[in-house]
Amino acid sequence: MRWQHKLTQAWMHKGALARVLWPVSCVFAGLVKLRQSLYALGWLKSHKLPVPVIVVGNVMAGGVGKTPIVMALANDLRSQGWRVGVVSRGYGRRTNDVREVLPNSNPSHVGDEPLLIAQKCNIPVFVAPRRVQAAQALLAAHGDTQIILCDDGLQHMALQRDIELCVFDERGLGNGWLLPAGPLREPWPRRALTQSGANFELPVLRLEIFTAANAPNLALKVTRHLSTHAFRADGQTVALSQLAQRKTQALAGIGKPEAFFAMLRQAGLTLQHTQALADHAAMDKVQIDPALGEVVCTEKDALKLWSQYPLAWAVPLEIDLPQKLIQVLDKRLHAYRSAVLNG
Repeated sequence: MRWQHKLTQAWMHKGALARVLWPVSCVFAGLVKLRQSLYALGWLKSHKLPVPVIVVGNVMAGGVGKTPIVMALANDLRSQGWRVGVVSRGYGRRTNDVREVLPNSNPSHVGDEPLLIAQKCNIPVFVAPRRVQAAQALLAAHGDTQIILCDDGLQHMALQRDIELCVFDERGLGNGWLLPAGPLREPWPRRALTQSGANFELPVLRLEIFTAANAPNLALKVTRHLSTHAFRADGQTVALSQLAQRKTQALAGIGKPEAFFAMLRQAGLTLQHTQALADHAAMDKVQIDPALGEVVCTEKDALKLWSQYPLAWAVPLEIDLPQKLIQVLDKRLHAYRSAVLNG
């Protein structure tokens, strides 16, 4: 919507609109600090799980590409022999219970991103309104789970975590102000918050998708690129180089649709038409004109689009994790395992 575009543009500068909204941001900052203090004092309960928890989240409003990082982490940890589970709120789902996400689940019941994780990673995935509920249900159903990854939930302090990964994109910290005058959900960088039996210290790791000079102390850079192939609901695959020779159109219901379209063009596709939809948008009302060419979309959108248009091509987004991240995680997790064994 037009007003949303104006607001997100205002978040990048301390201009007139941002300054008008700044007093509201001060109220929001007070509420954030009060909530953090209530957890630090123990007045709000925080739950410690018997396995290490890694939260992949962000402080910027809107999507920054957390889920692909969660999937890459899950696959890497599995390849090292760890038994991994994932929890999520299941944003955009039409249900409000605690449930396991199965590969054949309806995306409207579990959320598109949790379903994508369950299908691509073949690991236990649970969704719940509160992520701590999802984590408890996952451990009850899959008692051999050794690590829990939390997709989003950096501000969900009811679930204690051992490692936090805060993801930034090319926007960095924007204008550095809190909502609604700026894009931040909480002040950054954080001040240490400690509680007896809990740990809310500064994140041990921070990630960035692209270099952001105005985002301080970002340690690691994650690279992302499209797969060289796309696939359909029936499993048929095609090289992007072949799609580049055909008439194509694209749609995307993600945080930044234009970024996906740009990556397709960089891969050589000439897009006749694009549809930029809201993040997690339903696909039941999407209009497709076959005359505009073959349809190309993200994997997340394909989960919902295929029921009405199975000929759409889904293009996976691939993530290259920095070796330093893998090394630090390995060291931390093995130290945790040794501490448990030595009891």
